[in-house]
Amino acid sequence: MPDLPIDPAIQPRSLLEAQRAAALAASASGPDLRHRLAALARIDSILSHSGDRLHAAIAADFGHRAYPETALAELIPLRASVRFTQRRLAGWMRPRRRRVGASFLPGRAWVMRQPLGCIGIMAPWNYPLFLSVGPLIDALAAGNRVMLKPSDLTPRFGALLAELLAGQFDQAEIAVVNGDLETARAFSALPFDHLLFTGSTAIGHEVMRAASATLTPVTLELGGKSPVIVCPDADPGRTARSLMIGKLFNAGQTCIAPDYVLVPEHRLDEMVAALLREAGRLYPRITGNPDYSCIISERHRHRLEGAVQEAERQGATLRYAPGHAEEREQARASGRLVPTLVTAPPLDCTLMRDEIFGPVLPVLPYRSLEEAIAFVNARPRPLALYCYTDDRRLERMVLDSTISGGGTVNGTLLHCAQPDLPFGGVGGSGMGAYHGEAGFLRFSHTRGFYRPGRFSGFTTMAPPHGTMTRRMLPLMLGRRSRDVRPE
Repeated sequence: MPDLPIDPAIQPRSLLEAQRAAALAASASGPDLRHRLAALARIDSILSHSGDRLHAAIAADFGHRAYPETALAELIPLRASVRFTQRRLAGWMRPRRRRVGASFLPGRAWVMRQPLGCIGIMAPWNYPLFLSVGPLIDALAAGNRVMLKPSDLTPRFGALLAELLAGQFDQAEIAVVNGDLETARAFSALPFDHLLFTGSTAIGHEVMRAASATLTPVTLELGGKSPVIVCPDADPGRTARSLMIGKLFNAGQTCIAPDYVLVPEHRLDEMVAALLREAGRLYPRITGNPDYSCIISERHRHRLEGAVQEAERQGATLRYAPGHAEEREQARASGRLVPTLVTAPPLDCTLMRDEIFGPVLPVLPYRSLEEAIAFVNARPRPLALYCYTDDRRLERMVLDSTISGGGTVNGTLLHCAQPDLPFGGVGGSGMGAYHGEAGFLRFSHTRGFYRPGRFSGFTTMAPPHGTMTRRMLPLMLGRRSRDVRPE
């Protein structure tokens, strides 16, 4: 008799059922402060004692990734997030008083926060640790149980994460589900109490469709094309160095990486030269450079190369730092892509339509700052926006006139690492935010309560309505007493 195919949904579904049963058997208010702090301490212990192993797994999945990139972008921000949350969690959990309307005095109103229940987290491959454990910290702080689905492009990391979490948590608290695309589809269709997905906009559409079948609320952290506006007063040297550090970090495989740069027309050549100079200083060579990361897969490298070639065929100019052009074939053979600046790209080419997610940077001129702002606003709302200027008036003009998930002024990427800043997209770049208190609230249900005083106007004006009602209603409505007549 032939073997029957295994339904990839069975294991995730059974894990969710076990977590739901455990949640129902516990307090509706979730774990107390002591238990939540202990859970966060266990996460911190994993990060502290297994950081080298986690980096090695990520580097193996990439083909190569520099240890400082894993430390700076994943380990350090996560440990800072744990400490920040531990210090403030008691205050976040405390019931908060709310104002009572004058008509309902004397009375008392307050809110209390309870865990949503079982949270699903779908993490991408580019920062697999930060984007798995970051929302996990917030969900645990809010008292939830969690199921994690790492990307199938980082299988070594996913296996190690499952091992490390299983050593500290029961699967009824935290479970890791590894698997292929079919497993991911089954995971996204489960009736979680909340589902957080980080990844591409195209897959985000599929996740939201799947979640809608069970009315599962979702937080989508997507991407899009994050612009850089270089204002006329910006120093080209400082701007170029900061910009290229952010763009080439993780070989550009960052959802909030600069995706294109808008430069004053009269400074275009100066800015391009500065950007190329800084790319060469940061990475004097590409092949064999231990500081420069590989592209995650051959498919992604082919996608990037195809987009660059298409732009060149349509009239764009490709620019490289000294020595980088000669390394293109060697770099390609080692799974890398050399940093590439693209000037005069056609606006309808793939590089200007789709998120790039690699070390390729289009640079476009503008004639006025108003024109640059209009260019950004004519496109889908980005996950991040970057502005370089030392003029506070220009800074305010850019920030007040644009909409983005977040951003950094005179820098890139750094807003994402601030534990007290909400992080999330808007419009096509996502919905919902987390990190810090925003994450605690994202994974909590805020319940509102009211307790009337001993003497309540609501009961005083109960039927049968008489003189008291006729006298009180005009006062409550802000009218003269003659405006209300008995029937």
